[in-house]
Amino acid sequence: MALAIGDAAPDFTLPDQNGTPVSLQSLRGQRVVVYFYPKDDTPGCTKEACNFRDQWSAFADHGIAVLGISKDGAASHAKFIAKYTLPFTLLSDAEPCPVATAYESYGLKTFMGREYMGMMRHTFVIDAEGKLERIYTKVKADSMADTILSDLGLA
Repeated sequence: MALAIGDAAPDFTLPDQNGTPVSLQSLRGQRVVVYFYPKDDTPGCTKEACNFRDQWSAFADHGIAVLGISKDGAASHAKFIAKYTLPFTLLSDAEPCPVATAYESYGLKTFMGREYMGMMRHTFVIDAEGKLERIYTKVKADSMADTILSDLGLA
């Protein structure tokens, strides 16, 4: 069954770049952007992360938390954060990626004729009550943060 705007966002607890558990439930009371991305320090994922970094003050000014999720481990996330001065949290959803699966953001992909299971570039905005406010399945990596701020009337 497909996730829809107004549905309760699937709850999760995942380790961050320091290995510290972060739960969606703990962020109740504020908007949260959860974005799924394939891999740390790759061209598209770097553009997306840097767009969130460059728009960080707008998110922070409106009390919006940003969580990036990939299947990379804490050490990879820590290096990615340090290399690009990312001011937000990155979480590790290890294979078989149960959180990404719950958000319909993990599945069969094709690259150069080869099929494999992988993380899809999807983004979700969760409202202060924990409900899905926006769902983006067609993400432009270099402008996702701009799009969210515009769609929420915050740009």
